[in-house]
Amino acid sequence: MNIYRNIPTFLSLLVLGACSPEKGSEEARGGVQVAISGEDIATEGISFPTGSEVTFVDGWAIELSHVLVTVGNVTLSETPDLVPSDQSRTGAVVASAAGPWAVDLHVAGTIDAAGGEGLATPLTLIENQNQRGGKAFAPEDRYAFGYEVVPASAEAQVVNFEGDEVAEAAYAEMIEAGATVLYIGTATFRGEDCKVADESYDFDKLPREVPFRLAFRTPTSFLNCQNQDVEGNALDDEEYPRGVAIPSNRNALAQITLHLEHAWFSSTVHDPALRFDPLAARLVGKPAGTVVTLEDIAGVDPSAFTDSEGTPLPARSCDGSALPSGQQLRFDSGSVPLDPSAKPSEALRDYRDFAGYVQSTQGHLNGGEGLCFPERHYPSPP
Repeated sequence: MNIYRNIPTFLSLLVLGACSPEKGSEEARGGVQVAISGEDIATEGISFPTGSEVTFVDGWAIELSHVLVTVGNVTLSETPDLVPSDQSRTGAVVASAAGPWAVDLHVAGTIDAAGGEGLATPLTLIENQNQRGGKAFAPEDRYAFGYEVVPASAEAQVVNFEGDEVAEAAYAEMIEAGATVLYIGTATFRGEDCKVADESYDFDKLPREVPFRLAFRTPTSFLNCQNQDVEGNALDDEEYPRGVAIPSNRNALAQITLHLEHAWFSSTVHDPALRFDPLAARLVGKPAGTVVTLEDIAGVDPSAFTDSEGTPLPARSCDGSALPSGQQLRFDSGSVPLDPSAKPSEALRDYRDFAGYVQSTQGHLNGGEGLCFPERHYPSPP
């Protein structure tokens, strides 16, 4: 890593700290403070059976040591409601910030996060309509907000992990692999009195502690995000109004929020049960401490899971929830085609494709359920 490139980054963060979007700040002049957060999951993991907003139904808890991501191409555009039935379409771009920025979401942020939930890491301040000659933002308007999760790059500004040799080495590996997001952590099985769909299966074969290193290659644009912090009525079939409203006397916060739990979704439908068993099952018969990666789930059928020895993997429930129908664990691809012989642009071929597909929906705005329109820039079904 180029240590000299980090010096201006450090100085810019000092400036950004002075520009955090707090009421009464003398520096606030109606701009947009862009920040990023992986919320509590990034810093505290997912507990079981209680202690987290979400849990794994199959009894696992996870701790993350690093969550590396690169974001860039932030845009503010006019007319977020241009096409009510098509969230991806907006008016012209009026302001932008290219980045890219390399961030470790596991590192605690330095400014108040959206909704007062924890802390976020500042990235940049967009002071005006820099694509319109520096014209001020109109306080009566809403501007569509979008951004991209992009492949790791040596040109990215390292925001908050300079000097962390483990993170820097991992980011260098991401650059070589073309990865966009890297999860590094450990899962620990904490379930008790679990219900099992097939009592003949020996779950003791699964390790109780699983180190993981999940490097996703899923560049995605998140367009025209909804925003829980904007007053007004949402469009039909949407939960919140689109866009960012910018007061004239202070900065608005536009917080890129990544919901990290999406990587373990069991369905392409939003907010399904989280399951870790399919990853742990790939280590059956492997030496203790073996790290599971996305390469281990290539070729694995998500509609009929097996362990690494080829034995059908049944569903289990350790949180009191009902078991899904059928003995063999399966994930629901919904309307997304599933075909191991198809081109990757036509269908999900295996569990690796499935995991990448649901992970690439994790981009939100300002926490909560500020859903954005995901536009994937890798071979994937629509």
